[in-house]
Amino acid sequence: MKKLQRYPLLILLLSGLIIFSSCCMLGSAKKEEKVLMEVTGYCNCGKCCGYYRSCWSCWLIPYVSSGPNKGKRKKVGITSSGAKAKVGTIAADISKYPYGTKMFIPGYGWGVVQDTGGAIKGDHIDIFFNSHKEAEAWGKQNLWVTIIRK
Repeated sequence: MKKLQRYPLLILLLSGLIIFSSCCMLGSAKKEEKVLMEVTGYCNCGKCCGYYRSCWSCWLIPYVSSGPNKGKRKKVGITSSGAKAKVGTIAADISKYPYGTKMFIPGYGWGVVQDTGGAIKGDHIDIFFNSHKEAEAWGKQNLWVTIIRK
């Protein structure tokens, strides 16, 4: 007890720092929830991304095969948010899970919503894989996904 009495200013400063940091953390708390979701995999191939290659094009330009952009050129490997698709990229219904929403998918890990898809509605997400083989192996799973909203 005598040792503590020697440093009253230090104890006061440390107590204030602890109280201040806990107050700051309360103000910046993010909403976390678990939602049962249908989780499918996708990659940059035509089968996964819903485009086809024009047989008349010598440059093999990909075109969107369905949805509101049907027939328009598709930028391969670029998400609807403009980011490059990579492991951790999630396609979701933007009206329900806006760009930047973080999600933890069991068996896959953390990802961020950066893309959309014509068949992605409600509690259905697509997670990006580097190869079609990996996306196919993932298949379709119903999982409890942890969601952290901004």
